[in-house]
Amino acid sequence: MIGQFLITFREALEAAIIVAIIIAYLKRTKRGNQVKDVWIGAGLSILASVLLGAIILKIYGGLEEKELFEGVASYLAVIVLTSMIYWMATKGKNIKMEIENKVSKAISPLALISFTFIVVFREGLETVLFLTPFATQDFSSTLIGLISGLVGALALAYLIYGVGMRINLRTFFYYSSILLVFVAAGLAGYGTHELIEWAEEEGVSLGFFEETAYDLGIPKDSVWSHKGVIGSVFAVLFGYSTSMEWGRVLVQFGYLLLALYLVFRAYEKEPVASMRNERLKSSA
Repeated sequence: MIGQFLITFREALEAAIIVAIIIAYLKRTKRGNQVKDVWIGAGLSILASVLLGAIILKIYGGLEEKELFEGVASYLAVIVLTSMIYWMATKGKNIKMEIENKVSKAISPLALISFTFIVVFREGLETVLFLTPFATQDFSSTLIGLISGLVGALALAYLIYGVGMRINLRTFFYYSSILLVFVAAGLAGYGTHELIEWAEEEGVSLGFFEETAYDLGIPKDSVWSHKGVIGSVFAVLFGYSTSMEWGRVLVQFGYLLLALYLVFRAYEKEPVASMRNERLKSSA
């Protein structure tokens, strides 16, 4: 539930920030009468996201090769999640300017509704893709994480834009990105495990990759099992499992190291550039 909460909270907060930027720009440019169009676009995007999630789960329920679906869905979620994290790290600082530029050109109600729908639905689509692997394992926990994440994100967005609470969003996205990298690594590992199981059922030998790398010998009914009360929390947040195949180990920890390196590097670029500019100004 914690991982589902974190993913939903992050995505919903981004959507709320985008909507807040659009509304603030409209009011600042004397276009306050078009705020209703923003809410229409946001509402339609939420409805479309819910319908998409329901369709995906319906398709999953009728599948026979569930391991293949879960493996592919996990990999797809990792790809989208990684691109989202890296985009926010490298381009996020310009998001306000980009959105305001697009809104300035969306003059008609239909254009504004369409733009709002697209930018908010992107966050909804990402949320659906991220939560699908979790929902196929434990739907009730995923639903609780989804609802609590939405409530938390909307509450924080209100405190920031409604009450005026000060928060360093870049710092927030930095630390949440690190946590999400661990979640994504776990998804990559889980997807690899499911694909290995599917290959075994199909009679395909993967050799070294399907061999057991380690087995902690923890019984399935233990709280420390990756499906237990405590172990399941670590499983979602850090990809913990009581046993892993070599293929899962290589993919999960290989992704973790590479993704963490990229995130650290991306977020360190801006402070370094700022310090360099300050030095140039002082020496001029």
